[in-house]
Amino acid sequence: MRKITIIGAGRVGEAVGQILAKANLVREIVLLDINEGIAKGGALDIQETSPLFCFDTQVVGATEAEAMQGSDIVVITAGVPRKPGMSRSDVLDINSTILNSIIDNILAYAPDSMILVVSNPVDILTYQAWKRTGWDRSRVFGQAGVLDSARMAAFIALETGLSVKNISAMVLGGHGDAMVPMTRFTTISGIPINHFLEPKVIDKIVKRSRFGGAEILTLKQNSSAYDAPAAAIAEMVESIVLNRRQLLPTVAILDGEYGEINIAMGVPCILGEKGMEHIIELELNNDEQKMFNTTIAAIKKDIARICT
Repeated sequence: MRKITIIGAGRVGEAVGQILAKANLVREIVLLDINEGIAKGGALDIQETSPLFCFDTQVVGATEAEAMQGSDIVVITAGVPRKPGMSRSDVLDINSTILNSIIDNILAYAPDSMILVVSNPVDILTYQAWKRTGWDRSRVFGQAGVLDSARMAAFIALETGLSVKNISAMVLGGHGDAMVPMTRFTTISGIPINHFLEPKVIDKIVKRSRFGGAEILTLKQNSSAYDAPAAAIAEMVESIVLNRRQLLPTVAILDGEYGEINIAMGVPCILGEKGMEHIIELELNNDEQKMFNTTIAAIKKDIARICT
């Protein structure tokens, strides 16, 4: 792969551009934004770090959709961000309209690319992008679970005092508030976390993970999270570009998995050079299934809003 376009050169877009450039994954990264100064300024700022981080990737800023021509992956971060007190669904209507325009440009200028949706509400917009493109589901997917799992792992490390390098967390379902924490599959060096933490502490960690984005938004007031989301995006992109075939929680279109069809949902997926290559089905217990059903109902309700 030679080219990645990031649509939306705001804080998340610029941060992921910096991480991807530093990783030297591709020859060219395009920051695409309706604001010319933000796109070109962000790209130039990243480019000037190349001697320090030793990368040869060319980073350019643009406003015209034609700049995405030849892209292997298009990352969509554009949209109206949440404000304190808002849910992700509160920005659905306007971000749905923005997404339609973006998808039409991708179809025109990058018809052979893969699409990684980041904009909120990511489950709904991933579904919308898939329907509008008409592409195979392997080429259209979203970022959510990698971020939610990372947050949970970080909080477990803080609570236990153990190295985060040994912590593996798993989250399914919708992004953020509607996430389904798979604590049975969350381990420290392969040992379940209930060996280290009391149930009340685990519940506290789960709650904090669910509202991790809202916590940052409340603290910052004028900005939502961008460093952790950017790192999560980069993790997914790297798995695809380098064909690592990592097992990562990904917003994917379900086609019978978990008993659901025609819906976008966060599930464990293998990401490789062909995109979303395979969905892993986990057997859910009663409590997990109840949470899963709740998040499915919420996603279906929002999907109905954009399909009417």
